[in-house]
Amino acid sequence: MEILTHPNPVLKQHAMDVDIAHDSDLRALVRTMAGAMYEFSGVGLAAPQIGVAKRVIVFDVEDQLSALVNPVIVERADETVTDEEGCLSVPGISVPIARAEWVVCNGVTLEGKEVTLRADDFLARVLQHEIDHLDGVLILDRLDLPERKEAIKAYNAVNQSQRLG
Repeated sequence: MEILTHPNPVLKQHAMDVDIAHDSDLRALVRTMAGAMYEFSGVGLAAPQIGVAKRVIVFDVEDQLSALVNPVIVERADETVTDEEGCLSVPGISVPIARAEWVVCNGVTLEGKEVTLRADDFLARVLQHEIDHLDGVLILDRLDLPERKEAIKAYNAVNQSQRLG
């Protein structure tokens, strides 16, 4: 399984909503995503990261695999917390990203049930990160210009040495 990496243009595209009633491949997609997430030791993955432009995310924060279809953040804390964040699509680096301390996220389960999650701390960060992917936003896009230039320089250096090694 390949995870798309920066600067693949697919990662910058806005994913399309999923019609659960008419998407017979949805469960297979989630299985594929979960397999890729675990294979690369991630805690979350969005469908665009494997080249599928659908609004689907998977995550495993507390040894519990979850999937959400068409997730949207409907409320977020005004307070932010900045922490180091990595990304399977920008491998080899981590950067400080400010995220809302908590979020309320609406979505749909694979069974078609509408759900609302109130997430704090790490789960809130993961949901925000994965939903960013659905909107074509990478962690690099969350940095100011000097930070972005440094992060891209570090990313290129790490990935150049891996290609040569």
